[in-house]
Amino acid sequence: MRLSPAAQARVHLLTQVFEHIALTRFQGLGLLHPGLRVQAVGFAEVQEGPQQVCLQGVLITPWFMSLLRLPLEARQGAGLRPGESATRSFAAQRCDFIAAHEPLLGHFESCSLFSPMADFADQTAAVLTAHEVLRQMAVSGAAPLAPTAVAPSRAQPAVPAPAVTLSTGTPSPQLSEPMPARRGFLLGLRAKRVTP
Repeated sequence: MRLSPAAQARVHLLTQVFEHIALTRFQGLGLLHPGLRVQAVGFAEVQEGPQQVCLQGVLITPWFMSLLRLPLEARQGAGLRPGESATRSFAAQRCDFIAAHEPLLGHFESCSLFSPMADFADQTAAVLTAHEVLRQMAVSGAAPLAPTAVAPSRAQPAVPAPAVTLSTGTPSPQLSEPMPARRGFLLGLRAKRVTP
């Protein structure tokens, strides 16, 4: 589904804001993965009321990957104060989101998937993982996802670049190795643990 011009502009602004954050507030911090960049993945417009549209997708940055909910209009979405959380619908799932605010962007809500991003080999691995998360979020019956900022266990393997299989000409991300166990329950995948 193609985004409307207004939605495309909002998603573009989202990436610009986080690119600026990476170059300013986070510049020089060891938290940043040097092989990753800011990228919005799979954003779609979701009607949440008679006159309220929310953009939902995955935001990848060099320091986190999160499910994100961004009001189409910056003036909307101030129902929660920054730091407050609420359970929201995201595709076929219910997840706990934390509210945040950036002056140029306005209010938004995020549900952390990975932070920091050291276990990702490269941008391709991160993007394909984001697509797999969105695919699994569209499947009903998974356990609710709570926000977290906990790093994956160092005893868990790094996330390799997922293999991509072609079916009827459309790429379908298939993970060649399991995701870190911390989010395995969301994806319905089992992660192998490495014995220290």
